[in-house]
Order: sequence, then structure tokens, then C-alpha cells
Amino acid sequence: MIHKFRMYDTNIVVDVNSGAVDVFDDVAYEVLDCWEKYGENSIKQRLSGKYSEAQLDEAISEICALKEEGLLFSEDIYEEYLPLWDRESQVKALCLHVAHDCNMRCRYCFASTGDFGTGRKLMKAETGKKAIDFLIRESGTRRNLEIDFFGGEPLLNFNVVKEIIDYATKEGEKHNKNFRFTLTTNALLLNEERKKYINEHIGNIVLSIDGRREVNDKMRTRVDGSGTYDAILPKIKDMADSRNQYNYYVRGTFTRENSDFSKDVIHLADLGFKQISVEPVVAADGSGYEIREEDVPEICKEYEKLAYEYVKRKKENRGFNFFHFLIDLEQGPCVAKRLTGCGSGHEYLAVSPEGDLYPCHQFVGMEDFKIGNVNTGIENREIQEMFKKSNVYTKKECRDCWAKFYCSGGCAANAYQFNKDINLPYKIGCALERKRIECALWIKANT
Repeated sequence: MIHKFRMYDTNIVVDVNSGAVDVFDDVAYEVLDCWEKYGENSIKQRLSGKYSEAQLDEAISEICALKEEGLLFSEDIYEEYLPLWDRESQVKALCLHVAHDCNMRCRYCFASTGDFGTGRKLMKAETGKKAIDFLIRESGTRRNLEIDFFGGEPLLNFNVVKEIIDYATKEGEKHNKNFRFTLTTNALLLNEERKKYINEHIGNIVLSIDGRREVNDKMRTRVDGSGTYDAILPKIKDMADSRNQYNYYVRGTFTRENSDFSKDVIHLADLGFKQISVEPVVAADGSGYEIREEDVPEICKEYEKLAYEYVKRKKENRGFNFFHFLIDLEQGPCVAKRLTGCGSGHEYLAVSPEGDLYPCHQFVGMEDFKIGNVNTGIENREIQEMFKKSNVYTKKECRDCWAKFYCSGGCAANAYQFNKDINLPYKIGCALERKRIECALWIKANT
């Protein structure tokens, strides 16, 4: 399977199975198009009036060489790896919901303003410690483990965060485990003391802001409805600078009300942020700000605008990183990641304040997806197996998609939210992901 596209006068050809990406000149690009449609033998007959024999011979020779090297029209060998994974799952990461409460009321919040529909509560330190014990026990031979502190707003329960980190560090030394911590915050409660602790103990921090003041304050408000931009901007800028612009992300959400989101990304870049992620909202139909199918063409154009500016700034030595444009064409994800994605439900689990286990943070509160509890362990192995067996070959839409080894089948939570089936991908999400990948490949070809 191959995928070819043209963006800003660059012809790009992707060989899906080998992962090879090549830039073709106009002659070779058209020859390849004719090759696919009509076969190799009819190329000269159909294109001789447009190109010289020498041009056609050179293009055909280049394509044949790529085929012989296994870099074009290569065979799909990945499906044969699947039986090799029929082994017991090892959990490597937990998302700890230390606070089902929040000091903000974001309009698009998927977590029901922070409580996930289960009532406002904070995780107790003992529950967090039990989660660490559970992870050490279920991680098997894995040494490097991850803990994400999530909410609601984790800083509402920061003393417990510190207790959990201290416990995990000590237990990790006992059991030869290395913990890496991440914290996601709206930054309202950041201060010097907390910043210092975070920089000393937490490897990565996600700082929430949507971009321009008017965009942010329309969606991200305090409980009293007032905007948050002016309060949080100095704090997150200070936090990013204190980390030398590494090991953090400013993370925003765009809706159909700011479909010109490339301006929000550029706004954040102009403020000096170097690590930026602005994601499309995933909201229920009828909310008024959900992304709709008719919005997709406009949003795709925004990604192209952003890609152009991204390359321009890189060449001017004032570049920044945009999460969705970061693709490693040399190493890339391992085979398991190519086929199964984030590992939710079997390698990555979420823990509610009560210690209940769910496939990921977006499933928390859905009783049908409750896997167990940190005190009693995994009790519903059927759910874990369902997620473990989900891959790009169990999804028809993915099996036939050129982008499958980049997105690895998409988000199970989004698939379930829109289609009630983790193996039926969210259509709009797929369209946007394909465009982001095309932009990322174009960037690679031009930097």
C-alpha cells in the first residue's frame, strides 16, 4: 500500500508497510500515478506526449529501484507479529486521579467540571500508595514505570501528590523500579514553592491554556465565570522558563468556535513557548462547539498553514515543537506501538480517588469498564483482554488506512464515545489525524 499527496509544491510518497517516505519530482509522481492506475507497461504510451523518453526512463528506473529495495509497494508483514503477543499483560503506567474536583469550569470539560460524574472528592495518600504497590506488582520485569497525576486539578491535593512521590521513590529503590512522574495542571495554584518541588521531582508537566486571551477566557473560566488567561499566563511562562523550555507542554483545546486555531498556536509560540500542543475538542453532538464533518476541510487548511509557519520559523532559528508534527522517520515506534497504540486497558490504567481501576482517564466513572481496585487487583480480565486484543487489524477502517502505523488505530475512548465500540474509530478524529501526519511528513521533507 502506498499513499501519495502534494502539499505546497512538494510531492510526497509514503510506502505504508516499510515506512519509507520519498519526495518525487513531477515526472516520477505522475509516472507512479499512471503505474498504479494502468500498470507499468502502459506508462510510456500514456505519458509520451507530455514527457520525453529519457525523462520517463529515468522515472521508471527510480521507481523500480525503490521496489527492489523494498521501499515501494512492499508487503505487509506486521500481522504475523500478533500471535507473538499472546502473553500476560504487564502494567507500566498509571494515571492517578488525585482530585475529582476543580477550581475551574471549562465549558468543554469531558470530566463533568472535574468530578467525572461521581461527586467531588480527593484521593487519600493511602490509596495512592496502594496504587504504587499495585503497579510494582503488576509491572513484572519492567523497570521504567510512569505515574501521571491528573484531575480535576491535582494541585488541590498537592500534599498527597508529594506523599505518593516520596513513597514511590522509596519503594522503587527497593524493587529496582524507576518512576517517572507527570502532572497536568490549570496553573491557577502554582506558586514558587510548588514550582520548586515540581522541578525537583516531576519529570514532565502539562500546563493548560487555549491560546489567545479571548479564546481561552471564553472556554476556560473560574467557578465565578471570570477568565483565567491573565492569572495563569505569567505562571506557566515562568514554569516553562524555569525548565529551560524542555520537559513540559502548554496544552490547549480548540473547538469549532476557534477553528482558526493555528493563530492560537502561533500566539503561544510568539509568547516564547517552545513545546506546544493544541488538540481538537472531543465533544458530544449538540454541545454547540463540537467539531463537525463540515468543519474538517477548514481545520485541515489550518494545519497546513501551521505547518508552513512551523518550517519558516525553524529556518529562521526561532522554531518551536508542535506535538502532532513530531514524527521520527528513522527509529519510530516499535512494532507493538505501531499496531496497538497507547496500551490503554492493559499496559496503562487510570485510578479513581477510591482506587478503582479503569482502562484510561476517559473511562473513569463508567462502571461497565471498571477493571478492579488497587486493593484487590485486576478482577475483570475480560475488559483487559478486550483492550489488549484491539489493534489496527481488528478494525476494518484501520486495516485499509495508509496512516495506521502512525496513529496505531486512534483513541479507544473516542471510538467508544461516538460509536460505542473501541474497535470502530472516530471518523472525524481519523480525518484530522491523517492531515496532521501529512503535514508532519511535509515538514520532514522541508527541514
